[in-house]
Amino acid sequence: MESGARDKVPFDIEAVLGRIRQEVRGFADAAMFALAAQGHATLFEQLVACILSIRTRDEVSLPTSLALLRRASTPEAMSRLTPEEIEALIAPVTFPEPKARQIHALATRTVEEFGGRLPEDAAVLQSFRGVGPKCAHLSLGVACGHEAISVDIHVHRVTNRWGYVRTRSPEQTLKALELHLPRAYWIEINRLLVPFGKHVCTGSRPLCSRCPVRTMCQQVGVSHPR
Repeated sequence: MESGARDKVPFDIEAVLGRIRQEVRGFADAAMFALAAQGHATLFEQLVACILSIRTRDEVSLPTSLALLRRASTPEAMSRLTPEEIEALIAPVTFPEPKARQIHALATRTVEEFGGRLPEDAAVLQSFRGVGPKCAHLSLGVACGHEAISVDIHVHRVTNRWGYVRTRSPEQTLKALELHLPRAYWIEINRLLVPFGKHVCTGSRPLCSRCPVRTMCQQVGVSHPR
């Protein structure tokens, strides 16, 4: 840790998120929120985009999602494409072949089993291959306004670095945040911490010298800050 405990002030999650909200205003929005702002805000579209985003940078997944959804933005239209056609459209993302099959199966089952409309139910969404808690919760939060926390690697790393939670996996972080984080921030925390984690509180050599919450952050595990 770069600075000692004597330099820290009590952690205030409301103040922390308020400062980060200001800090990330100049950065690109997280991909799924940016996608919604461009008119692709249905639950189906958001879930497709989240599948594409897995292990893929936003700079790649966002334009790829836009290209695919311009071709087919509804379950009916997507189901009429072949997995091979979908794969060609999503070639820039990681693992395009299995993701194409997952998206085609998602569209087909949505049409056949749910009449073309995905249920607003996290358990149902997670029953689709390729959809885990992160994608289910984030899609429901962005598309439907559901109060659900989405924990990706950035949310997991940053909240543990703060000392706000002490967990070993994103799944444990989700459970801890559900206990401690005020519900008003359940959707917003992903929107804030993705760009913050990408540009300031990075995985290695975080920019602690310019961090707006350094005085409250415990800097857990930080050994070589910038």
